[in-house]
Amino acid sequence: MSSKNNDEVISIAKPHTIKKFELIENYVESWSQILLNSQCENLVYIDCMSNSGEYRTESGECVYGTAVRVARILRDAAFQYPTKRIYIVFNDYSSKKIAHLKQLTGSNTRNFHIDFYSEDANSLLKRIAKSIRGFQNMHTLLIYDPYVASIDWTAILPFINRWGEVILNHMVSDTVRSIGVVKRDSAKEKYEMTYQCPFEELIPYGTDRTKYEKRVEDIIQTLRRNKARDYYVAAFPFFIRTNVVEYNLVHCTSHIRGFTLYKNSAWKTFEGKSSMKNTHGAEDQLQFDLDGSGFASTFVDDECYSLSNVAEYLSKYFAGQADVNLQVVWGVLEEHPIFPSDFERKTIKKILKENFGAVVKRSTISFPDRS
Repeated sequence: MSSKNNDEVISIAKPHTIKKFELIENYVESWSQILLNSQCENLVYIDCMSNSGEYRTESGECVYGTAVRVARILRDAAFQYPTKRIYIVFNDYSSKKIAHLKQLTGSNTRNFHIDFYSEDANSLLKRIAKSIRGFQNMHTLLIYDPYVASIDWTAILPFINRWGEVILNHMVSDTVRSIGVVKRDSAKEKYEMTYQCPFEELIPYGTDRTKYEKRVEDIIQTLRRNKARDYYVAAFPFFIRTNVVEYNLVHCTSHIRGFTLYKNSAWKTFEGKSSMKNTHGAEDQLQFDLDGSGFASTFVDDECYSLSNVAEYLSKYFAGQADVNLQVVWGVLEEHPIFPSDFERKTIKKILKENFGAVVKRSTISFPDRS
């Protein structure tokens, strides 16, 4: 969004922004149910850059943002689980936006509480991190959603290293557009803080956004104190109409369940693909290998994978293996950085059977040799 749009209490939400709302909404709905069905006693949701909660589409229709959607989901969850406690923190630097959000989220109840703030997000996060240190049976989800590529890792660090998840908006388009023309020292310092290196080291990256994306993911892994424990990072790009990436929504967690849930939520939001990039239907076109094997291959766009790509990945991974247990098949997808493990399984099995010659049974799949 433009800076002018950011100043409006009710601003314009473009299609890719609405998809971001939907992804976080889909994730929180499942995330909260899983945790509240476990030993978690205190669920904490923090949106430190919440905006006003209300937007307009480009055609002028009202659309609610992440804050309102999540507040409604978690209010319902508090009613379903009366012995659990749910806390929400909403913050925006604009007091007018926070005042508007208050009108849209309702009142607190015995086990459901929203706190509203209007201050610097990073300062607030540092204070919250201190206040919840040492709490038992508490699970946090932090949404860190700046409008520019400005990430204060010192504010996020405590949440990366506690029992919970972080969803981070990496506004990579800001970096790609500006890195070659930055003059002011304050702007250079912003990028140095975000990418944790001297500005001069970023110049060779140029407009290659994949290098900035990898840099952010490497920083996250570096900040994780417990190196002996697996830590999972999943990132999905958000495209504007011109097929340019505006930002990546990055999810970080030490829980394989949260990692797989986020991937599944993204594929659900993008309606069976890994992004909303317009591939002009190429993902539906089968190709045939020219090496004489006779096996189908699928069009691959590593910025927008399809379910056919998932099926082909499995057909190659298990090539020549007979009667592979379905749990083993789906387990391979759990560790994949992008592919979902619990989304449209019936469709994936159908593609394996029809396009890749797999023999699909009730609990196993046999994969033909591709050599």
